[in-house]
Amino acid sequence: MSEETGRRNLRMPDDDELFAVVTEHNGGNHVRVRCEDGENRMGRIPGRMKYRTWINEGDVVLVEPWDWQDEKANIEWRYSGKDADQLRREGHID
Repeated sequence: MSEETGRRNLRMPDDDELFAVVTEHNGGNHVRVRCEDGENRMGRIPGRMKYRTWINEGDVVLVEPWDWQDEKANIEWRYSGKDADQLRREGHID
C-alpha cells in the first residue's frame, strides 16, 4: 500500500477472467453473478474459498466463465469493500 495515496496493488483479471457483482446467494456453493460483459451467470464457489472467504450479495468478485458452458463460471477472487471502492474510483468497474 502506498503511504501517500492509500492506493493498494489489487489482483486484476487475466485474459479469461471478468469482474462481476454477486446478485443472489443460492445456497451451498452457488451464487448468481452479473458480469461486466452483461451476462448473468451461475457462479460456483470452489472448495478452497468456501469456508475461508465469505461471499455476500453485492460483493465484487473475479469470475472465470466455463469454456464448455458459458452460463456458468468459477469464482476466483473476492474484493473487500475498500478494494471495490478503489476499483470504482479508477474506472475498472461501474
